Amino acid sequence: MPRTKFQEIIYAILMTFFMVLAMEIYNAGLHMGGLTNQGILNALSEMPIMFPICFVTGFFFIDRIAPKIAFRLVTPGKDLPFLVTLTRAGVTVCLMCPTMSLWATLIFSHAGTEFPAIWLQTFASNFPMALCWQIFFCGPLVRFLFRTLFQRQLAVSTQ
Repeated sequence: MPRTKFQEIIYAILMTFFMVLAMEIYNAGLHMGGLTNQGILNALSEMPIMFPICFVTGFFFIDRIAPKIAFRLVTPGKDLPFLVTLTRAGVTVCLMCPTMSLWATLIFSHAGTEFPAIWLQTFASNFPMALCWQIFFCGPLVRFLFRTLFQRQLAVSTQ
């Protein structure tokens, strides 16, 4: 959907913000045995740590790999646009979730020798939320916001 480097950056910032926000709040609820106001504040306090890590990981690494994998499975312009979007989102989550779970485990868990087990547990508990959030909420929200922000540029570039 983005057509320029500037648009790619804005799209990535929006996607990163809403994914990190949701996943931080979700994990706060998991760690506290249920979501509380304090859990939300804790999640927000971790945003300055996780947002830049997620942005750099996604923008510079995963966003280069995910389309190559996704477009082996579907072909833009040939397959249904919904299927292309769904496949791209799914592949991105399949790559980002274990990576961000790794970062979160390194930074927040103090896992020691239990690191592999805690990382796998973090990944396994985050994956269903990340996939559902991306497909049903975050992805559509970010695409809507992006189209709204760049309505004129997108209209001109399609003519």
